[in-house]
Amino acid sequence: MSDSAQGQQQNEQKFSPAYRNYALGILFVGYIVNFVDRSILSLLLEPIKLELSLSDSQLGLLGGLAFAVFYTFLGIPIAALADRRSRVKILAVSMVIWSAMTALCGLASNFWMLLMARIGVGVGEAGASPPSHSLISDYFPIETRATALSIYALGIPFGTMIGNYVGGWGADELGWRQTFYLVGIPGIFVAMIVALTLREPPRGMSDVKVGVANANQPKPDAPKVKDVLNFLWGKMSFRHLSFAAGLHAFVSYGASTWNAPFFTRIHSMSSTDLGAALALVAGIGAIGTFAGGYLSDKLSERTGDKRWYFWLPGIATVIMVPFQLVAYLYDGATAAIASLCMVAIMGNAYLGPSFAMTQALVSLRMRAVASAILLFVLNLIGMGLGPYFVGILSDLFAPTLGVESIRYALCIAVLVNVWAGVHYFIGARSVRGDLLETETMNAKLA
Repeated sequence: MSDSAQGQQQNEQKFSPAYRNYALGILFVGYIVNFVDRSILSLLLEPIKLELSLSDSQLGLLGGLAFAVFYTFLGIPIAALADRRSRVKILAVSMVIWSAMTALCGLASNFWMLLMARIGVGVGEAGASPPSHSLISDYFPIETRATALSIYALGIPFGTMIGNYVGGWGADELGWRQTFYLVGIPGIFVAMIVALTLREPPRGMSDVKVGVANANQPKPDAPKVKDVLNFLWGKMSFRHLSFAAGLHAFVSYGASTWNAPFFTRIHSMSSTDLGAALALVAGIGAIGTFAGGYLSDKLSERTGDKRWYFWLPGIATVIMVPFQLVAYLYDGATAAIASLCMVAIMGNAYLGPSFAMTQALVSLRMRAVASAILLFVLNLIGMGLGPYFVGILSDLFAPTLGVESIRYALCIAVLVNVWAGVHYFIGARSVRGDLLETETMNAKLA
């Protein structure tokens, strides 16, 4: 048996299908913790506003830009480190930081203290997705990668579901400060499991045959961040994909941050009832998160056309707009919640395909940085500007519309999804050529 074949056999024994699924499960749990800590603020905005006497613009800043600026800008250097060092260790340390800072939010006595704590959460969470995406891309081959990344992305709806339910219940029963303590501390224990049980896979394990002989040979250094950025920006498909995902997230984060205040002000729902309703919406959204990746993989495999990774999220993004308008314009709370359930299914379908295509468009040692670049665009436009935009519009409309200002601010924001859909369809035109170029380059590196 050759050294290469022997090394591959050792990798298959060390990283068996059962272990790969376990690793994916642990990364999924970590992402749940990530989104519990990120989304909990939305259900606590109204009691925080009352106690600390904050404006909607300040709340939008807390829910968006304060978190997103540090989250996005730190994500790229942390990802560059992950392309060179242990991704498992980086993920575990990051998880400790964001969990501890979430708990510290409960100690805030004014806007600035809460702002600094939320910045701390963003700093920690910057080290979550890029290393995780890179690990999953080494655990799973391209044929099943979108499905695996969609399973990981299920942490978003499940984390949001738990955050909404616990946030609504905690706001009524515990108070907003104790609720931050409750959700922040468990993440530290999950970080310990990550550090102690996850194994670092050889880079490119699922793309090329990595053997003992290859492992002993000199490997090229990971490209610099600017080189990865230039490489990706040279691909028209990625440019449109990143803008589409960013505009989609602009609507998604803007809506999810302000849904709780909307139902409290417009439909007079209690925090407990509201938390349960929004938890249901988030849980149903998991259908779209998994289906987006799974259907993209299956349609692409069946037709031999990778453009389905763009077409499917593009179609879902455009179709969801009428349901969003019904949710915010209809006077019945039940119909509004039902519409949001449809929005959640279609709105989450872009995650798996977008992440999978980003990983497929780059070489093996660019993956963590590539993921961070996509998240940079997605979160700076989406998380950074979406909630803040809605908050500013609400304040501007308030003198004329009063409590109804939040309703129309949200309606204006959701129209951006039509713009996002256009970028998906344009990006699909060039993706096949861009993928072929990357596959040729990876074959040479192997």
